[in-house]
Amino acid sequence: MIRFALTCLTICSSLQSIAQQIHAHNDYEKSEPLTNAVRHRAGSIEADVYVVDGKLLVAHEKSQIKPGRTLDSLYLKPIADLFARHKNRYSSGSVSDDRKYTFQLMIDMKDNGVEGIKLLEKAVAPYRTCFDRSMNPMAIQLVISGNRPPIADWIDYPAYILFDGRPSELYDDETIKHVALFSDSFRNYSRWNGEGEMPEKDRETLKRFIKRAHSQEKPIRFWAAPDNANTWKQLDKIGVDFINTDSVEECAKVIK
Repeated sequence: MIRFALTCLTICSSLQSIAQQIHAHNDYEKSEPLTNAVRHRAGSIEADVYVVDGKLLVAHEKSQIKPGRTLDSLYLKPIADLFARHKNRYSSGSVSDDRKYTFQLMIDMKDNGVEGIKLLEKAVAPYRTCFDRSMNPMAIQLVISGNRPPIADWIDYPAYILFDGRPSELYDDETIKHVALFSDSFRNYSRWNGEGEMPEKDRETLKRFIKRAHSQEKPIRFWAAPDNANTWKQLDKIGVDFINTDSVEECAKVIK
């Protein structure tokens, strides 16, 4: 009984530490990529990535790709610069003056995920202490979403690379260790438009899914949810861990 209670306490504490965080959706499209999200302490920052001629390029659509907008120039190097700025003789640094703040960088692979991760490993190598929590507990957690490798292969990737899970997928005891969070479309659970109160039936459906994810010690994120203050408050209230939004500054004022 005591062991069970301690286990529950550990799980709850772990989940509480990431509860009601902001997921900066399509952060790279904003006027200040990375900078604005970090300023408002987003717990998750998203970049859509294409593999083009051996490079990881950031864009929402393939037609919008621009040669200079690489994952390295927009995110990896700037993150490493932040760590260098906040480094001291006692630690390997962090991304801000707030020594408790870190986040996950969600890389949404839009085409070849297997090749993309190989390029990512190579790109991260010069900044490894900034992206490997076994080397620095304040490191940024890399999470692969979108076009992911086969689930069975996840265990073969470095421990500093985790994956965006889906509730429809099955994971064994080993692969679940490589899942950073569960993500799903809000529209699979509700057609609510974000006005007024969420229908009670939808609320209970969402709560059941959240409870299941938390029982596996994983946070949850919904994409395609209404993106307004009323929705943020209600998702916060039912225990959604990462609030998906295109309006980071406004969301931060509402849920923090």
